[in-house]
Amino acid sequence: MTSIYLSSDNPRWIPKTEADLQAAVDGGLFEESHHLDLKKAPNSKGDNKELARDLSSFAVDGGTLIIGVQENKEGRTFELTPQPLNGLPEKTEQVARTIPDPPLTILTEEISSAADDGTGYLIVHIPASPVAPHMVDNRYFGRGDKTKYQMGDAEVVTLHARRRNTEADTLSLLRKEMDEDPMRDVGTQSHLFLVAQPVAGRRDMCLPITGAQDWNMRLHSLVNRVQENQNLMAALANQGFSPDMSHAHQGHRRARGVALSSSSLKSDRTYVADGSWGEEDVIEVQLFEDGGLRLFMTRLSDDLSRHGVESEKEQVLFDAGAVILARHMLELMRLVSDDVGYHGNWSVAVGANRLRGRRRYCGQSLFPSNHRYSADTYEESTGVTLAELRDAPGTVTRRLLGPLLRSLDSEELFTKALTDEG
Repeated sequence: MTSIYLSSDNPRWIPKTEADLQAAVDGGLFEESHHLDLKKAPNSKGDNKELARDLSSFAVDGGTLIIGVQENKEGRTFELTPQPLNGLPEKTEQVARTIPDPPLTILTEEISSAADDGTGYLIVHIPASPVAPHMVDNRYFGRGDKTKYQMGDAEVVTLHARRRNTEADTLSLLRKEMDEDPMRDVGTQSHLFLVAQPVAGRRDMCLPITGAQDWNMRLHSLVNRVQENQNLMAALANQGFSPDMSHAHQGHRRARGVALSSSSLKSDRTYVADGSWGEEDVIEVQLFEDGGLRLFMTRLSDDLSRHGVESEKEQVLFDAGAVILARHMLELMRLVSDDVGYHGNWSVAVGANRLRGRRRYCGQSLFPSNHRYSADTYEESTGVTLAELRDAPGTVTRRLLGPLLRSLDSEELFTKALTDEG
């Protein structure tokens, strides 16, 4: 369960039972604050709007809403008021996803009452949103010391500027990776780059993995769990791509981290051709001590002569490969977060090079589309919460790849992978 911030004296409180909540009431630990609010369940459209405003206000810095604990205004104390739990988590998540603009992704946890009558309490965690502030009815809301308030223009502008600065830092990391492309002078294929960095992680966040004697096995295990995730396979309509993460089988110690790569990419990241078929098809996954993740893949394009059109040497783009590997990368981020106990936000960026004039591969037709990409590189970045990694990876993928796919006129072909229905 995720911890609740009550105060500087109780920054990591984790209630698991009704008795835990009652003890907090009896001990006078509850107090509505910048990070905590308490209320009854919504029962009307007006209540839903008010809930949406509460959720949006917490999304700026993060916070928790406990449904089922109510303030006694006269005594200025709190008391337990267990609420019907049937459908309450779903309703709360629906409010978060449909009323605020842009939508919010939240985490909910139920605590049943001792009466065992279908009532209880809903803990609603609202992570600090990387796309805050959020609007409800064309107004932005923030959280003060005790209650929410409507933001002024200056504060909204400041928050948007802060978000742009974070995205700019992530794009700088992406451009560094693209500049250090180990195969920049090899072949003519387009290359894909994915960069992920924890926003609030410790410098040694992933040392339990990268510093372990069995780091190679641990990293392989994480990759295997990505490849074997049935829900992810269903979201991708069981489509595969080569090379995928499973082709990164060679383990290397790297500066401040570890890596798995194709055999032709050596420990110092130099490329050594071995004369085999498809030798330029390289993939690499890197994990650093500070939690940073990098994915490098060289076969974002290929020539048609390798796909049944003998007379064609044109390089065509595999937009499906970008979608598949982006979803795989997001799942790897989630697994790393769970493995090391990191619950904060991430910054993610995707990039590609050698794109100008290239068209997307159209699969069974064996002929590319008519839309040629008009720039040589593609770059996009976004912030991601742990809640989104768990419940809305498709939405994140759309933020990362939507502009590229729309330019190639193929976004609608990946609807299932870019949404989070079911």
